[in-house]
Amino acid sequence: MRKARRATLVVAVAAASAAAFFVAHRAPRLGGVQVGQAAPDFTVPSFPSGQARLHDRRGRVVLVNFWATWCPPCVEESPSLQKFAELMRNQAVEVIGISVDQDPETLQKFIDQFHLTFTIGRDPNQELAHRYGTFKYPETYIVDRDGRVAEKIVGPIDWQDPRIIAFVQDLANHNGATGLQKR
Repeated sequence: MRKARRATLVVAVAAASAAAFFVAHRAPRLGGVQVGQAAPDFTVPSFPSGQARLHDRRGRVVLVNFWATWCPPCVEESPSLQKFAELMRNQAVEVIGISVDQDPETLQKFIDQFHLTFTIGRDPNQELAHRYGTFKYPETYIVDRDGRVAEKIVGPIDWQDPRIIAFVQDLANHNGATGLQKR
């Protein structure tokens, strides 16, 4: 009887350890990438072809915007983000939208409908989103010219807000802006 209990206990401990290992290595970390940290480098398929690489944009300010076509706040934010991308295009600022959509056809229709011209990367398995700690959409990381996260924005915002534009322009001009909350 004692041997049976011990064996059951060993199996239970092993199962709990395996579950803890799986959760620790597969679940997104709460909080994710924080302001001041180096932005995780990435290469993802670009839509409709090619690749989007963060490393290739070093020396520029990059907005990494995680989004999806099925996300109402993302849909709301898209026209403003497109205008922002157009405004900043010649100011050493680039927008990379990382879509977590599964269906490329739906994604193409969305891009056409909203006339999106900024780079669209695909992350249908949400691997990159998990590396960044993103689980709520939209979520944007403003990466400075040195590759550090200067700001993290959870939820939709108006990319035409003069405070946002000034903050990103300061980063592009390398004036060392650190955080929107200080504006």
